[in-house]
Amino acid sequence: MTAKQRTATALIIVLAGLCGAIWAGAPLSAAEIGDPVRGEILYRKCQSCHMVGPDARNRVGPHLNEVFGRAAAELEDYNYSKAMRRAGADGLVWTVEKLDLYIENPKSLVTGTRMAFRGLRDAEERRDLMAYLRTFSGSPRDIPESEPTASPRDPEVDAAILAIQGDPDYGAYLSSECTTCHQASGDDRGIPSIVGWPSGDFVTAMHAYKGKARPHPVMQMIAGRLSNEEIASLAAYFQELQVE
Repeated sequence: MTAKQRTATALIIVLAGLCGAIWAGAPLSAAEIGDPVRGEILYRKCQSCHMVGPDARNRVGPHLNEVFGRAAAELEDYNYSKAMRRAGADGLVWTVEKLDLYIENPKSLVTGTRMAFRGLRDAEERRDLMAYLRTFSGSPRDIPESEPTASPRDPEVDAAILAIQGDPDYGAYLSSECTTCHQASGDDRGIPSIVGWPSGDFVTAMHAYKGKARPHPVMQMIAGRLSNEEIASLAAYFQELQVE
């Protein structure tokens, strides 16, 4: 091989590497998520509340154009719930991973969300639905659609964990760390109230923090230190606690 040929070969290798690097950071296409044709059929479950396409506007729920890469509660012309606005302030961005969690079980990410949809449990159906929605997000504004490092994923809490009967007296003993921020009076100014929460919602939310599905770093740390029994006891205590 001549010196000129070696130089040309080296240049090809470098260019190939650059193209690979560029592609690695490129937004996912719809086909790389799932089947958008099947997703369009599944979208019928959503269209009574959400619109997509050129004429999309906010209805019961916000429109879903350009949803990939959008921060939670970002649209200025939609009246989001207080819970969704707080999720956005905590750093929730609609990546493929977060949308997958939310579509599977909305309360796993945003307790208090107004979205009445109970969730889509089939993973393949969720991927197909996201693939269809991805066709309406042509410019995700360079925000990655998947997390750089995969994090634990457990939005759907195991039935055996949900069935644990917590001790409210033990929960009261454990609650002092919670009530340094969350008011026992039920006041939700600045910090959301957890007084009177249904036990299942409390447990689901804490396990979402524990699995790092929810983005709040302080809550991730606190939940990570708690056992299943301790979470169940806190849930039992705060469910019985009455708003003053």
